[in-house]
Amino acid sequence: MVLKDHLVKLLSVKQISSITVKEICELADINRSTFYSHYSDQYDLLDKLEDEIIEDMKGYLSQFSYKKEEDSSEVIEKLLEYFASKYEICTTLLNDKIHTTFQKKVMIFANHFFMENWRAVTNLDEEPSEYMSTFIISGSIHVIKNWLNKGMDRTPKEMAEIINSLIYKGLFGVK
Repeated sequence: MVLKDHLVKLLSVKQISSITVKEICELADINRSTFYSHYSDQYDLLDKLEDEIIEDMKGYLSQFSYKKEEDSSEVIEKLLEYFASKYEICTTLLNDKIHTTFQKKVMIFANHFFMENWRAVTNLDEEPSEYMSTFIISGSIHVIKNWLNKGMDRTPKEMAEIINSLIYKGLFGVK
């Protein structure tokens, strides 16, 4: 965990390509042989960190059931609460100036989750197209990134209502 924490600190100021294993180890006060017994390089550490967050997010969201359209706002709120609880790491990994694969992994996870729960939380019989799903998810991620970058200036509940309104009223014309 110490290695991951120090990697996040370094990522908040520089690109992964500029970070060295030596630098991470010095900050974490461990020797490089310990690092290499767990990770092959800084990219492997970052990849494992991203995967760990995605798995944690899956576990967190799987605690809740989504049976009707009204639940979709709660799903978004729970996701926002998760991001808020991991504010520093999510803000860093979703930063446009830092080249990580985290946003892509979040999009893949969200797309799978969205498609899996689509019929349960909408009144629409037709499955969304890949394009619609991509539009909804990428737009939602950018709204979440903006919210995180503004220091979470609204509550997760308020943001969930905004995102849900954009999806259902703005996108589908539901009144």
